[in-house]
Amino acid sequence: MQLLSGNEAIAQGAWEAGARIGVGYPGTPSTETMEAFAEKPDVYAEWCSNEKVALEVGVGASAAGARVIATMKHVGVNVAADPLYTAAYTGVGGGLLMLAADDPGMHSSQNEQDSRFHAQGARVPILEPSDSAEAHAFAKAAFDLSERFDVPFMMRSTVRISHAKSPVEVGERQEAPIREYGKDPSKWVMMPAYAKGRRLDLDRREEALVAWAEICDYNREEMRDEKIGVITSGASYHYVRDALPRASVLKLGVLWPLPPERIRSFAEQLDAVYVVEEGSNYLSKQVLSFGVELCEPPAGPLPRAGELSPGIVRAAFGLELPWALPEPTDIPGRPPALCAGCPHRLVFKELSRLGAIVTGDIGCYTLGAVAPLAAMDFTLDMGASVSMAHGFELALAGGEHAPVVAVIGDSTFGHSGYSSLLNTAYNRGAGTICILDNRTTGMTGHQGNPFNGITLQNRSSRELGLEGMVRALGIEDVQVVNPNDMRAVRSAIKGAVERKDELSVIVFRSPCVLLKKVFVRKPAFFINGTCRACGVCTQLGCPAIAKREDGTASIDPEQCVGCGQCASYCGFNCIEQTEGERK
Repeated sequence: MQLLSGNEAIAQGAWEAGARIGVGYPGTPSTETMEAFAEKPDVYAEWCSNEKVALEVGVGASAAGARVIATMKHVGVNVAADPLYTAAYTGVGGGLLMLAADDPGMHSSQNEQDSRFHAQGARVPILEPSDSAEAHAFAKAAFDLSERFDVPFMMRSTVRISHAKSPVEVGERQEAPIREYGKDPSKWVMMPAYAKGRRLDLDRREEALVAWAEICDYNREEMRDEKIGVITSGASYHYVRDALPRASVLKLGVLWPLPPERIRSFAEQLDAVYVVEEGSNYLSKQVLSFGVELCEPPAGPLPRAGELSPGIVRAAFGLELPWALPEPTDIPGRPPALCAGCPHRLVFKELSRLGAIVTGDIGCYTLGAVAPLAAMDFTLDMGASVSMAHGFELALAGGEHAPVVAVIGDSTFGHSGYSSLLNTAYNRGAGTICILDNRTTGMTGHQGNPFNGITLQNRSSRELGLEGMVRALGIEDVQVVNPNDMRAVRSAIKGAVERKDELSVIVFRSPCVLLKKVFVRKPAFFINGTCRACGVCTQLGCPAIAKREDGTASIDPEQCVGCGQCASYCGFNCIEQTEGERK
């Protein structure tokens, strides 16, 4: 018995089932799944450039006969939707499991969405565990099921299931020989002549899956009070059990296809039936489509947005909490901020000074949008900064306007920014692109990417030349700048935006300060007693710098990393560095 997170349990189950290959793109809350799988013996695992590529690699390995796990967060499923929807037609060779980790409450995401809708749309079966033991069991069984029904299987977790730990009875690895590949264009070549046949075959496979869902023990009835019945799944199951301990429950582990006869049979035994689910109405819509009459909780509907909790469920049913935590008092706010010494800080400070229109992207540098830097105007999705900047330039062409600058990280540039820049270059677009190359995939925990050359299992690789790839697009104005040098940053951005008819790319290259192999705490800086209370250094948003009641600045020596960015902005030489080595 081991105490495992849901992510670790999924990796363990895939390994025990004989999965040989793991592919994915890091994204909270899914990341640890592939990292845990990569540490298992006798497996190959890699971070791919994006989720579409990951699933395509996975489908290829499956077609060749290997068992494969592919992992991504919910917005990554959008990127992977192209191959996913057609992979349902082709089916599999070796079993293929795709993890979609959803993020109700948007703890680390730009939106909420429910991956069960993708499974329904693609007609790919999806399993949803409610704890680590089920995550392990479902993942282990998914490969046999995938091969049995000739279709990829999805698993949906949510942030609570992904990260919460619970006991798991682990087992030994069962070796799964690579299944023999045989040429079969009617199965694998999805041109219209063959795809039409596979479409009809998918109908037959769906019928078989529905019949399986009707008897599958991943769906279970827990009969208690006959007055109230709740249909639920995943983390919501635990909220229901805590909030309504006497209610009968139909706990669903297979969320597509759903078992209509089983749902109707459950409902017929009860006076009132409710659906409890997070973040969407996927389940309630499906249950209604089966002719089951659903009731609304007596105190009002459950919230459509965010995570649920036992308290929220009890409140919806007009019940008080059996206990209540005291309300916190006198706790200072902790707004998110870039780390002390972050190499992104000065870029945003200069863009803010310039009054630029800044299209941003997905990464820790999205914090450039918040006060006091407040430099970023837009964030949409991975790679969108470059495309949106091009759109701005098109709309504002010929008129006077603030400079338009796109900001994107190195990993995100490899994910989908390069194709956006390809489009801008091809269409003779203009503007300034800032690539923040901090030598890692920072926000998700310092994973490798094509531009630092570090692979998931530290295999021999190659570090791709970022600026060389940019120049290969025919872009001539390409600079590499140290982002910790304020004057160099200011000069590079100012020069680029002045070349209004050109497409300029600035690569700001400096390692993330949290990288273990490069982090060195230099002697700290301090305020020498001559502070004029001008506020310039406090507007950098460095967590090591605070403002006293009299308006003067102070520097916390425990948080200061000795980068000197604040000193470069002080026009009165009020900030100095301590002498000697730091202890």
